[in-house]
Amino acid sequence: IRKVIYLEKLKNLRKELALTQADIANMLFITQTAYSKYERGTCAMPIEVLKQLADFYKVSIDWLLE
Repeated sequence: IRKVIYLEKLKNLRKELALTQADIANMLFITQTAYSKYERGTCAMPIEVLKQLADFYKVSIDWLLE
């Protein structure tokens, strides 16, 4: 359940800023396909990516994962 919650938080943060998955992927220097897999939970998100996203959205990793 936690996995779903943090993925939903990331998706909601992205949508609040009217960003696409491609926008976030470009910022992370990865493909849109890779980011889509992370956001859907079909591929494990590396901690480095999670940290970059937390920094970008100005939230803590703790908040994302709670």
